[in-house]
Parts: sequence; structure tokens; C-alpha cells
Amino acid sequence: MRVIGTAGHVDHGKSTLIAALTGVHPDRLKEEQAREMTIELGFGWLTLPGGEEVGMIDVPGHRDFIGNMLAGVGGIDAALLVIAADEGVMPQTREHLAILDLLQISKGVIVLSKTDMVDDDGWLALVEEDIRRTLTGTCLEGAPMVRVSARTRTGLDNLLRVLEQVLGETAPRPDWGRPRLPIDRVFTMPGFGTVVTGTLSDGRLSLGDEVEILPSGKRGRIRGLQTHKKKENVAIPGSRTAVNISGIAVEEIARGDVLVIPGHYQPTRRLDARFRLLKDVSAALTHGTEVKVFLGAAEVIATLRLLGVEALHPGEEGWIQLELRDPLVATRGDRYILRRPSPSETLGGGQVVDAHPKQRHKRFDANVLQGLEMLAQGTPAEVLLAAANRLGAATAREIAAKAQLTSEAAASALRECLENGFLIALEDGEISPSADVLLISHPLWMALKDSVLATLSNYHKAYPLRRGIPREELKSRLKLPPRLFQAALKRLNLAEGGNWSALPDHEIRFSAEQEAKVRALLKKFAAQPYAPPSVKECQAEAGEDVYAALVELGELIPVSAEVVFRKSDYDQMVNAVRGLLMQQGQATAAEVRDLFQTSRKYALALLEHLDSMGITRREGDVRRLR
Repeated sequence: MRVIGTAGHVDHGKSTLIAALTGVHPDRLKEEQAREMTIELGFGWLTLPGGEEVGMIDVPGHRDFIGNMLAGVGGIDAALLVIAADEGVMPQTREHLAILDLLQISKGVIVLSKTDMVDDDGWLALVEEDIRRTLTGTCLEGAPMVRVSARTRTGLDNLLRVLEQVLGETAPRPDWGRPRLPIDRVFTMPGFGTVVTGTLSDGRLSLGDEVEILPSGKRGRIRGLQTHKKKENVAIPGSRTAVNISGIAVEEIARGDVLVIPGHYQPTRRLDARFRLLKDVSAALTHGTEVKVFLGAAEVIATLRLLGVEALHPGEEGWIQLELRDPLVATRGDRYILRRPSPSETLGGGQVVDAHPKQRHKRFDANVLQGLEMLAQGTPAEVLLAAANRLGAATAREIAAKAQLTSEAAASALRECLENGFLIALEDGEISPSADVLLISHPLWMALKDSVLATLSNYHKAYPLRRGIPREELKSRLKLPPRLFQAALKRLNLAEGGNWSALPDHEIRFSAEQEAKVRALLKKFAAQPYAPPSVKECQAEAGEDVYAALVELGELIPVSAEVVFRKSDYDQMVNAVRGLLMQQGQATAAEVRDLFQTSRKYALALLEHLDSMGITRREGDVRRLR
């Protein structure tokens, strides 16, 4: 299903031509008919000689209604650039041609209309020659030209044949399984309710589908579908489609909204884009200029941020970031137009390379500019990798969605990037464009790895007598999301304990002086294993850092804030208490004190520790095994 759109100066015969071709005059409003001038978008359809039906969109030619023209021209497959034979190229001819060029609508037919108004073939030849000069360097350079008269119907059959040939060279719209319908018209049908129309792209719509209107997020269900006033169960990409929606009032939808299947698109308030300033604009474009953005059927005010340059001069191209006043729906690859609000002027346009930038870019950051270049010009693998770089660590599904590649291209690009080590899998699992496996680009992984290792190394230098950094402290220092933090630590194969992490080769090493203090302290433990030095005495004897290191190494086992035992003595005591309780069934604190020939302080500290460990339980004045 193809859609053709008209373009051209006001009163050059666009609507009359559509009426002659389709049998339906596109000017449906009373004001349009009274003024004999197209104000709103008009629609129709025709059948080509080979039997294919194509939709027709008639756009206003008057400069006061250029916004309406832009709402309809973005979704067309080919253009009919209509130029009156008696006037030739006029201001809106040039402006509409520039818009077609910016939108890269490269298929079309130049229609030399109103030929019945000119009797001089020499004049017609001069007009055609001027048209060819005007088309030079544009996407319609070399497009076929047909002389017609809608009033006498001269040349209409030839126009249809040429149009069919041009459309035969146009690739069909792809079905990516994520339909969207930029809404160019909203109305109510008696007995049916809310109806929206637009040119469907990127996927199919079916009866009964749940749909969402963006950016509002209102949800409804498809009650009916029509293409060229014929009921359909399925609407395919590229078709002019009318959708009858239940559950959403007509007042809740406006032109420029987008009908989608939930889950595939998100509104945005920021765009990164390539931009070309038209060569005949009135002045250079400067940073911070307020502009009107036309994308799909939407029209939004935005602030333009120039990237990499102080200004763009007529005819120049550059990178821009658009800060949108209101949200709109866009995706990578979308074409757009910018106009100056006042005085009204078409500035230029280009292509969206990132519809969801994470932040406002630094204007003169070389890495930002390089990333934008990769997104705009790279191979599928480069595009995927650029998307991964911009997202940081993300799932394969998120990266594929950011890259806006087809499923087949995304799968191939994923394989290429993984096989070549450009992407690193941080989690186990089969990787596909829909997988929830966390991936990261090789440069970002190396940067993350260096950051983790440097953080650990610095911690070990600052605290050489600690086994490792507490994991929560490491997470706080790295400022990583929990999932990425866990995946990164697992892949790095760090030395880990219950709640700490360390470099694999990190060991606690005492100096000669510290070793001497350790030997002296442990000698005191050996002298009185069941009544050893207190925690404070240990810290005073060997130093707080050395004591903490002995605890981390497992040489000393603190059982309370005051009492600590040597590991070998602790193990012996625990086994002895178990044996006593197994033999007697129960025991008092006094019996445990007597068992080790120690004081009540040490016996109670040990028993309360065993209670907390779940080895014993207290029942009144006695303990039993759990």
C-alpha cells in the first residue's frame, strides 16, 4: 500500500488534479470551498493502471498553512510536485521542494499543470528548463516530468503510468512489528465514536488490538479499521488507515499524537539530530534559537542547542540537540523539519539519530560528536555498538531497541559484536535482540574494570591490614546500579568473603614489628586460653589495626564486645559445651564455668554467643542444644 502526496505553490492546481485523478475533491471544508484554497489536509485514493490502489494526500500550498502541509507530507512514499505552466517556479514551490529534499522523499513526478492555459510550446519548454535548474542538487533531480491539464484531462493517463513506474521502484514499507500511526485527523462518526487517521508505519494493526495514544498514555481498543473506506481486519504498513477506537474520547486526542501498541515507544522531550540549514535562509542559526519542530504529524516548540559550532551559516550542516517544550514520539532515523516561529520561515531539517538522549550534551565534547557520527553513519554492528556505548551497561533488548535495527539486523550485529569482543556479556544466558542478559561495550567494560580494581587497590593501600572492602562500601564508592554491581563483581572473579571483596592477590602482611606484637599477644592467649586478654587489652597490646586483622584472618574470635578467644581455643570450647549438653541434656552457666576453670564473665559471654549462633537455647537458668 503506497501513499502519494502533493506539493507546490498555492493555486497551482493541486486539489483540482487530485479531484480529476480520484473523482473526489479533497477540499472538504466550507471555508476551503468558499475561498477555493486548500487549508487543511485532503485525502483520496485512486487505482493505478496495474490495479494497485494508492492513497492520496493533498496539502495546502499557501505559506500561511505550511504547518498543515508538514503534517501530511512526512508519511508519503512519493510526491507530485505540481507547478503551473503559466507561472512556473514560485516561492512555495521552492519551499515545498526544500521540504521534500530535507525529508528525503526521493521518489516523485513533476507535474506541469494548467497546460491548457498556455498555447506556446516554446514557453512550456522554457518553464521546464527553469524547473530542471531548480531541481538540480535536490532529491527530485532527474524525476520524470509530465504535462497535464486537469480541466481538459489531457495527460492524466500518462501521469498514472509514470506514477506507477516510479512507485514500482519504491521499496515497500518494512514491518518491524512495532506499529505507529502519526495522527493527522481526529473526528467522531455517529454510531462509531472516535476515529483517527494517519499513514501507518513500522508494523500492522489488527481488530481488537489494545492501543495507546502517546504522549498522553490514554489506552483503548481497536473497534474498526478502514483503508480507503474499506473495512479491514488488518492494516499494513504504508497504508492510509482510519482507526475506530473504543475507550478514548475524541477530546482526548489531537493531531500530532501517535497511536501505538503499548510497550514499543516512549515520548521524549529531547532529540539528538543531524541538521542542514537551507542555503537561502535569511540569517545564520545560533545556539539557543527557539524553533518549531515538525515530525510525523506533530508540531512542537523547542530550544535548539548547537553542538560543536558556535553558529550554522546558510547551506551548512551540523549536530543539534533539541529541548522540546512538549513531548513527542520519535525514533532513530525519523526525518524532521525546523521552522522559525516568527517571522515564519523554514530553516531546514534532517534526521533523528537518538530519540532519547540521557542528558544535555556538552556542546564541544569530541566524544559526544564522535558518538553521534557513529549512530548516523555506522554499519548495523557500529550502530548497535554506538547504542550500547550511549546506554552504558544495558540488556540486549534495550540495546537493540536503542539501535532501532530490524530483528534480523540486530541479531547479526549482536553476534558480530560478541564474537569480536566489542560487546561483553556480564551475565549468563542465550543472547538475542529480545534477551534480558546484561551487556556492556568493551571500552566501557575496561573503564568499569579499571575503576573497580583501582578502588580496591586504593582501599588496600589505605587499610593494608583489612581482608577487603565491605561490599556495600564498594558499591557506594563505584555508584553502580545493584544489578550491574553484582554482575561486574562476578565477572572480575575477586576474592570475596561473606560481606567483603578484595583483589585476588591481596594478603594481609604484618611488618616485623607487628609480627612481634602478634606473637606476644598470642603467647598470652596460650598462657590462659579460657581467660584470655580482653578486647581492649588486645588492642592496647598489638594495636587496633593488628587486632582487627587477626579477627579478619580468623585467628581471633570475638564472642562479645569484651571477650575474645583464640580460634583453636574457641573451637575446643564449643565442642566441649556440645559434649556436655549431649551427655547431661542441659547445663547451667556455673557448670560451663567449672568445665573450663574460668570466671563467670567468660562462661556467660560464650553461652550468649552460642545462643545467638543457634547452637544452644536458654531455658531459665539452663542451656540445651537446639
